[in-house]
Amino acid sequence: MPAPQYSNPIILDALETVFAKAENGASCSCTHTGIGAIALLFETVLRANSKILVEKDCYGGTYRLLQVYKDKYNVEVFFADFTDLSEIQNLLETEKFDLVLCESPTNPGMKIIDLRELARLAKNNGSKFAVDNSLATFASQKPLDLGADFSVFSATKYISGHGSTVAGALVSKSEEDGEKVAYFANAEGRSQNPFDVFLISLGIPTLPLRLKHHEQSAIQIADYLEKHPKVNKLVYPGSKNHPQHELAKSQMKIFPGVLTVHMQNVETAEKLVATTHWFGEKASFGTADSRIEIPAKISHASFSKEDLQAIGIFPSTVRLSIGLEHIDDLLEDLENALK
Repeated sequence: MPAPQYSNPIILDALETVFAKAENGASCSCTHTGIGAIALLFETVLRANSKILVEKDCYGGTYRLLQVYKDKYNVEVFFADFTDLSEIQNLLETEKFDLVLCESPTNPGMKIIDLRELARLAKNNGSKFAVDNSLATFASQKPLDLGADFSVFSATKYISGHGSTVAGALVSKSEEDGEKVAYFANAEGRSQNPFDVFLISLGIPTLPLRLKHHEQSAIQIADYLEKHPKVNKLVYPGSKNHPQHELAKSQMKIFPGVLTVHMQNVETAEKLVATTHWFGEKASFGTADSRIEIPAKISHASFSKEDLQAIGIFPSTVRLSIGLEHIDDLLEDLENALK
């Protein structure tokens, strides 16, 4: 495959070099959106009649794009629970997959995937293994060091941190894969524009500091909500009550500022979203401002009702993205909304 003819050494190449080094990868291609990076991954690895194995608790945009690939290219999509390693091993021994893809933590289920073990199983199957690292970011977790072939992430969220732009990136572990990715990025016009590159670059120096603040506030809010009578269940990797808390600590340096809350009923969930002051109802996460949504209505509205139930997401499920506001203001806001 010929080398790409496009480059922008002053702006785009500089950011791609930063991302590649941050993820300990061979190369990176930046894209105009996060889902654009997922699409670039699919275009690079998949072909007509390919088979892909995906964690069933995945980003809503990924789920929607997979339906397109199923209908248009006859790609066979297998959804599975990646925390059940025996199920994954059975699938990988039965089928030959071109690509294995997951998020960790998953969104919005907040499951933690054993990336080292998944990488081993995928390698034994001869499959490429990709991790969506949007929630953790390279400041907390490095999928390529854990065995993945690709780390893909939305820079719209924590990387930028201010909700001022949309962007994505696909980092390859090997030079060979990186060359293929760069070729398709150029051929399909998926490269990021210079001004968005500039906006993204502004958030990088403060990323670790912001993540620690998000984490500290999220832990306090999780502790408050876990004890609230109107909350049936809270799922947050930073909580010691999370079933994979120890695995999360072994893979991530910093816990994300996103948590999922299963409320008492639909009415309580909708009231919480409608009456909070500091939490804006928005689909994205990882920004300086706190955000709240019902995934079944917004970020994961493309999921079928059955698929949502299969990953444990219901109309009474609320996802919170904890921002950089003062923790006392956020706790007071939640308390007032839950009265």
